[in-house]
Amino acid sequence: MEKKIPRVVIAATQSGAGKTTIVTGLLAALREKGLNVQSYKIGPDYIDPGYHCIASGKPGHNLDTWLVPKEKITRLFAETVDDADIAVIEGVMGLYDGGKNGISSTAEIAKLLDAPVLLVINAKSMGESAAAIALGFKQYDPAVKIAGVIVNRLGSPSHKEMIVEAMERLGIDTYGSIMRNEAMHMPERHLGLLPVEENMGDRDAVSEMGKAIARDVDVDRVCELARSAAPLSVDDESMAAVPKRVKIGVARDEAFSFYYPESLSVLEKYGAEIVTFSPLHDWGLPDADALIFGGGFPEMFAERLYINNIMVDAIKEAAASGMPIYAECGGFMYLMRELIDFKGKSFPMLGIVPGKVQMNGNLQTVGYVEATMMRDTILGKKGTVLRGHEFHFSSECDPNPGDDYPRAFSFKKMRKKEPYLAGYANGNILGSYLHLHFAGAEEAARCLVDAAEQYKNRKQ
Repeated sequence: MEKKIPRVVIAATQSGAGKTTIVTGLLAALREKGLNVQSYKIGPDYIDPGYHCIASGKPGHNLDTWLVPKEKITRLFAETVDDADIAVIEGVMGLYDGGKNGISSTAEIAKLLDAPVLLVINAKSMGESAAAIALGFKQYDPAVKIAGVIVNRLGSPSHKEMIVEAMERLGIDTYGSIMRNEAMHMPERHLGLLPVEENMGDRDAVSEMGKAIARDVDVDRVCELARSAAPLSVDDESMAAVPKRVKIGVARDEAFSFYYPESLSVLEKYGAEIVTFSPLHDWGLPDADALIFGGGFPEMFAERLYINNIMVDAIKEAAASGMPIYAECGGFMYLMRELIDFKGKSFPMLGIVPGKVQMNGNLQTVGYVEATMMRDTILGKKGTVLRGHEFHFSSECDPNPGDDYPRAFSFKKMRKKEPYLAGYANGNILGSYLHLHFAGAEEAARCLVDAAEQYKNRKQ
């Protein structure tokens, strides 16, 4: 079937051009106009969609053709856009940057969704060259529908005039001209922007971004461009509702906040009721049949996590009883015996995984990986292959594969094909640095819900 979805992609020439600030401000400006707006982020990003949510009032979704098969992207987009008046899609890195062969690049997603593109150009220390860059991006792949540009970080009215005139000579439309404003800046940390969960005071800053974008960008014209997008052909597939058969507790607070909304929705489709809890603030676990600890920043809250003895004891008791526990990255670190922070200070963690982890000053690894299960786990059988991504500054200090440290996966990066052992899997416990999107690993989601049901039945 065909579905009319007003949509626009906000791309950039490279990382750091100001996409997230502009998209956040645009979402706030659109919402201020009374529009129901739905945001998306291309690539495996957890933090940017949080700022989208502040601005739009709705959770943002991710679009990634490595984590989710290409043929599912259009349907995922159409299902999550609901009744929005406009969909705003933030790109990743530069327009044509992605994984090997351009997988999950902004250009690939824009073509899949047949969406018009606005290219953000950082014009700081640049004059008419900005127009030459825009022309090159436009001609590089004519199948990408670059409709115009938003020029960012202009130094003066004359700087703006110079670049806009150069764009006009080349027939390139300028949809916005934004002056340099250091106040339009969001605080950062070692994995990128500071998560919204820790940055709630910046709602005023998001409001100011909205005002700036409403002033410097032709928002009405952006809406017209979005409405010009052709109807989208969508496979009409819907999964029959499944009765709730288990409860899955999902750790969610300042320390654990990296979740894809649609990934949790897949668990719900297979019969899970999601109940959230806080390892930082709660004094015990909710009624649950399985636990998930997502990524985040446990290293920034290590002391508070370990002194919450009631929660620590409850999780240990749940693990000992056979409750399925699945942990990704920061959650995996929390399961460890010990965590060493950036200053070298050591903190005891849960001790469910018999290893320790240390924070490093440099990024240890980032990128897409293919993960093959080394043994049967709560996500599937030995030999199962999953697609995910890694992004972490920490490293395991004493990984000692063997009977006391059974490895969960063999990882293989997209660009470097040499496999390496990763994670920990032992009975009901599975933890690793792998980030998954269950919309691209539905069988793994079903296995986790099944494992929770088996535990529930044993417990009863």
